[in-house]
Amino acid sequence: MNTPIKQIEKVVVNTGVGKLSGQPNFGDKMLPAIIADFAAITGQKPSERPAKKSISSFKLRQGTIVGLKATLRRQRMESFLSKVMKVVLPRVRDFQGINPKNIDRAGNLTFGIKDHLVFPEVSPEASKTNFGMEITLVPKTPKTQEEAFKLYKELGVPFAKEEVKKKHG
Repeated sequence: MNTPIKQIEKVVVNTGVGKLSGQPNFGDKMLPAIIADFAAITGQKPSERPAKKSISSFKLRQGTIVGLKATLRRQRMESFLSKVMKVVLPRVRDFQGINPKNIDRAGNLTFGIKDHLVFPEVSPEASKTNFGMEITLVPKTPKTQEEAFKLYKELGVPFAKEEVKKKHG
């Protein structure tokens, strides 16, 4: 039988730095610090994602770095996933579980972490900025939402409990 981790093709980790890009010294000091933290968390250097077009109301120029992305596969993916499930998510403040509705039609599970300081590799004292991340788990074969839910449950993803709807009367 296939182990659940072998059924995951890749894990994509994204972060947006667009709001920070308008600050002074962004390219010199902040961006390298964010890249270093992101690389420590994922275990590999992220690719920089530039803005595709200029938007004057957001004070955004085409080509400005607005995000970082890392695609993890095989061993890095496995170690990152086990770290997220066993260490990081329990450290998230007021964590109620991941909503099962975060699974899309293709079976991809996407969830966000608002604060990167919950990762053990990042020192809160040394970190200059605070950023969130979006993590997407992509299965090898497209699955229905029910099949994907079972797979992620086997992987140990902590899903939120279904709340019983209370009648307001």
